[in-house]
Amino acid sequence: MKPNTTTAMHELIAQIKDTLPFDAVEANFCSDRCSGCSLKLIDFLALEIDEWEYQLEQDKVPNFNDINKLANMAKKIRAVLIKNNLI
Repeated sequence: MKPNTTTAMHELIAQIKDTLPFDAVEANFCSDRCSGCSLKLIDFLALEIDEWEYQLEQDKVPNFNDINKLANMAKKIRAVLIKNNLI
C-alpha cells in the first residue's frame, strides 16, 4: 500500500535530513573550489524544510507536485555539494 502524501512528505524530509550535511561547520562549506554557494544552498533547503514541517503541523496536505518540487530541489543541491567535494 502506498503512503498518503503527508506521510510521503514526512519521509522525504527525514531522508533529506539524513543525507545532507545540515550540521556541518560553516567553515567546511567554503573552499578553494566552488560551483555555486553550498552554504546558501543548504540554508535555502533548510528553510524550505522548516516551512514544510510547519505546514504539516498545521495539517496542510501536500500534493504530488509539492513532494516532487522538494525532492528535485534536494537532488540538485546534493549534486552541487558533491561537485564541491562536501559529500
